[in-house]
Parts: sequence; C-alpha cells; structure tokens
Amino acid sequence: MSFPKIGVIGGGQLARMMAPEALNLGFELHVLAEGPDVSAARCVPDAPVGDYKDLDTLREFAEGKDVVTFDHEHVPNEFLTTLINEGVNIQPRPAALIHAQDKLVMREAIERLGLPNPAWAKVDDVEALIAFGEQTGWPIVLKTPRGGYDGKGVRMLDGIQDAKDSADWFANGPLLAEDKVDFSRELSALVARTPSGEARAWPVVHTIQVDGVCDEVIAPAQDIDEATAATAAEAALRIAEEFGVTGVMAAELFETPGVGAGFVINELAMRPHNTGHWTMNGSVTSQFEQHLRAVLDLPLGETRELGVTVMKNYLGGANQDLYSAFQAALAAGPEVKVHAYGKSVRPGRKIGHVNVVANAGQSVDELRSQANKVAALIRDGAGTAN
Repeated sequence: MSFPKIGVIGGGQLARMMAPEALNLGFELHVLAEGPDVSAARCVPDAPVGDYKDLDTLREFAEGKDVVTFDHEHVPNEFLTTLINEGVNIQPRPAALIHAQDKLVMREAIERLGLPNPAWAKVDDVEALIAFGEQTGWPIVLKTPRGGYDGKGVRMLDGIQDAKDSADWFANGPLLAEDKVDFSRELSALVARTPSGEARAWPVVHTIQVDGVCDEVIAPAQDIDEATAATAAEAALRIAEEFGVTGVMAAELFETPGVGAGFVINELAMRPHNTGHWTMNGSVTSQFEQHLRAVLDLPLGETRELGVTVMKNYLGGANQDLYSAFQAALAAGPEVKVHAYGKSVRPGRKIGHVNVVANAGQSVDELRSQANKVAALIRDGAGTAN
C-alpha cells in the first residue's frame, strides 16, 4: 500500500514546516504555491505555481491527492464545496473553515454556543457604528469580517469622529464592531481534531503581540488560574467539535481575570498557527505533525509539553544576509533552536522564529533573554546586536 499524498494549498512558512514532518512519516507532500520562490516551494519537490482563486487550478492540483488541506484560509468556500461534491477529500471542510474566514459568522456561532464573547454588532454604516459605540462605550474596535490578519483590517475607534473617519471601510459591505476588551494578557488555546472525532489540546499559552503581530509565546502560560486554563482548553475543544473542525485550530483569547469565565474569545484560525510554533521543540508532538495526522484521520500524538518553552519571532530588519549572522547567533545560544523560513527580507515580514526549552531551574526571564538575543543577532546582523 502506498503512503498518502497530501496537497497543501498555499506555499507559506506553515506549509514549509509541514514538510519535515511529512518526510519523517513517509507522506508525500505537494504544495500549490503562489510563486516559484515562496517559502515552501524552496523545500517541497512538487510545488506547482497556481492561483488558489481559480477553480480549474484547484481541481487540477487536487487530482490524485488523498487529502487536501491549507496553509491559509483564503480559498473561496464555494470552490471547496464544488471539489467535495466531485469527490475530493478537503480537510477542514468549508462548513468549519467559514468560521475562520468570516468574523461575523464566527461571532454569531460563538454566541449561539454560549461561549465567552465580547459585546459585538454587525454594522452596515457609520450611523450604526456610532450607535454601537454610544451604547457600549468608547473605545471600540472595528474589523473587516474577511481577510484581516496580523493586525490588518483592524481599527481602534476612540469616539464619534473616528467612526466618521472610517466611512470608507464600508465600501465592501458590513463590518464587525466589538467592545475593546479590558484584558490582562493574550492567550492561545491550540487543539487538533480528526474527522472521526478524536481531539487533543495543548497547554494554553501566553502570547505577546507587538503592532498586531505575534512576537513571543510562553508555553505553558505562567501564573494562570487553573480553572481558567481548563475552561479555555475545553472551549476550544467544544468549538472544534461543534463546528466540525479537522486538523489544528487555534483560539486566540483575551484573559480577563475575575470577569466571567476569565477570558473572551478573540479570533479563530483553522490551520497550524504562529502561537503553536513552540510545539516544534517544546511538545511531544508538534502542531505540524499533528495537523497531518489529523487530516488523514490517524491517531493523534501526545500534546504534553517537554518543559517551559519560549518562542520568539524575528521579522525582517537591518540584516539582509541572515546566514551571515548564524555563526554568532548559534554560538550565543547553543540551546536555542533556530527556524528560518527561506524568505527574502523585508521590514516587518515574518522570516523565522527561535524556540528555547527550559532546563531544570531556568526562569522564564532567562529563556526570554536567550531567545531575544539569538533572534536579534539574526534580524540585525552580528555586528549590530548587543
């Protein structure tokens, strides 16, 4: 019997990081790439270039694959439904994926399940937006329902004038308005689920955002109320079950100690997620291996942490020749694991991350210092980092 052929739509770093896990398990990984030089195309032998918004391209790519999954959530849902009707095994299914594609659909579904939601409203125009702000109290958050990530498609509104200045945002239809949650920190609950219903959760982690982009992750979250952590993991598992999610799903959360359940749900992602990169070195099973197991309906791996882990992203900075800094970076952090995405350097672009797992007695501050030092050396160049 031949090993399965897995198709991944999208050639970014998430698809790239699936590649070694597929190789270890003997799976064939195929990627539909946006261009010849995208991250995954540099390490996956079969990475045809094609437009994921073209049905015929998707149909051709899916031919002969045992399962098709995703590096991102932007494939038109109606195309996925067509492919399923033609016999293609798509995981996750479009009925689940829509909750990550459309924030209004997500808010309605979370409310229906009775899970912690911020105050929110679908707003069709500036007048409705102002009415929501006056009712809820300023400031509020305005979001585009589709397409926003890493802080894009999000605007903070402090009052009526800000709402009026957002009139152009309604050009493409209704928007999502939310109460600006008073939270202590951001958390992430990462889970995986198979089509037959097996599900596992990793420990809830603390995520640190800078300019709307995940900067660091501390796993597991330190000093978190045990009941809050358990309830957050249970909420993510329930979402995965109720929505029929398959593969990895991340529930991004705001921690609200002493208020309600102790958290509210911010957003969902139905694919491996930046807040789960720590699992590559800090968990028995990485999110990328787990995602492949899950979409193939194989038994899931153990999600126990191997020790406190810090993940630090590095974005494009002063150093254009990343490898030139590896001599100094690897010498500065022998225990730090470096993951580079094979991307060209642009300011603010995610180009890699580092992980470091604690030895006995090491503090989180020590881990963060190690991770930040190595990441800075790579980002800025060995001659400029402190």
